[in-house]
Amino acid sequence: MSARNRELLGLLPASLLVVCGFAAVVIRQSDALTDGSLTYGAAFLGLCLAAHLVLRVRLPDADPYLFPIVAILAGVGLVVIYRLDATLAREQAQWFVVGLGAFAVTIVALRDYRSLERYRYVIAAASLLLLVLPRMPVIGAQVNGAYLGIAVGPVTFQPAEFAKIGIIVFLASYLRDTRALLVGRTIAGVAVPRLKHLGPLLAVWGMAMLMLVVIRDLGSSLMFFGGFLALLYVATNRLVFPLAGGALFAAGAWFFASSVGHVGDRIDAWRTPFDQALYDRPGGSYQLAQSLFAQADGGVWGQGIGEALVRIGTPPDQAILLPAAQTDLIYAVVVNELGLVGAALLLLVYLLLVERGMRIAVLARDSFSKLLAAGLTAVVALQVFVIVGGVTKVIPLTGVTLPFVSYGGSSVVANLVIVALLLLVSDRARREARGG
Repeated sequence: MSARNRELLGLLPASLLVVCGFAAVVIRQSDALTDGSLTYGAAFLGLCLAAHLVLRVRLPDADPYLFPIVAILAGVGLVVIYRLDATLAREQAQWFVVGLGAFAVTIVALRDYRSLERYRYVIAAASLLLLVLPRMPVIGAQVNGAYLGIAVGPVTFQPAEFAKIGIIVFLASYLRDTRALLVGRTIAGVAVPRLKHLGPLLAVWGMAMLMLVVIRDLGSSLMFFGGFLALLYVATNRLVFPLAGGALFAAGAWFFASSVGHVGDRIDAWRTPFDQALYDRPGGSYQLAQSLFAQADGGVWGQGIGEALVRIGTPPDQAILLPAAQTDLIYAVVVNELGLVGAALLLLVYLLLVERGMRIAVLARDSFSKLLAAGLTAVVALQVFVIVGGVTKVIPLTGVTLPFVSYGGSSVVANLVIVALLLLVSDRARREARGG
């Protein structure tokens, strides 16, 4: 069976999942089953088939499992968001369409994605500009206390979602040229990097610390810097770099947690989420504490789809039990309704996504392709870790979205562009492997 036929076969269970999920939500809300769930499933399958046709024509040798895995995650997100708010689900579906459009444009316009290397400094400058835009007057907007968004009319857009792609492209290109210089010499069996070539490490560390203070988002800071360390390790095969980088990040985070108020407040809420003073404070630990309560309530098998208690009462006296349930705490909703088993299955799908991405990196023949695929995959993996780790109290809770599942147009579009780039790398690597 050809790669594209396997991909087509994989899209069928993803669409069936959407049908079953919407059916379960409709039954829970109205005690009756309508043909609406079949309509939603058919529309979802139609959109995925359109993207599949683009892949069949343009990238016949690309990885056959990556896009079906993404379709499963997107389907889960649409069902969970619909269960929370039908209006938000329609908006998410619209963004999914826009994302598939960006996915197709990326594949058609960047058939030779290695041309991006020629514009690496332009891409880096544009990415840095995107990061600081939320701090600009008039257009800058706070999102859950962090400066991540820009407001353009009624739409709030998060440019950091696209900045991460540009930064990975720049780093992959830069490290391809400088990897030999960074390796350094070996003393007593230990690789010691040349001090004069540690500038990039210190510069990216400084940028991560700047993000921590200026845009007030620990999650994005950790995601960018973690992706850089992953690329550095792949490029040099020297463990000393990620270890040194991790120590630098920990020291910087500790310093700013001790000296910058909003960073310290976030750390305090993480350490003692059930402290009454923090629990009752605006912007305190209420969100994290409620997330932990919801997950504990889900148990092993969950309360059932539609059973999570997100809010009680009716406006204007309505009480929100899970703040930002469609974004920051959507994983807590999944755990509450599907239990530990359902949450583990969701994480398993993410692990499959990361495995396919890293497999693409391994198969790639040239250094830029290898570093690009590894960097993009690492960023997605870190994004999952940051939000799931925050919701489960492994690390401080941040406003990073759960890829393809959380509500958010910027995240959906940017992550679909990442998938398109991975498929471009995969198609070239598999074609060259078979001598095409």
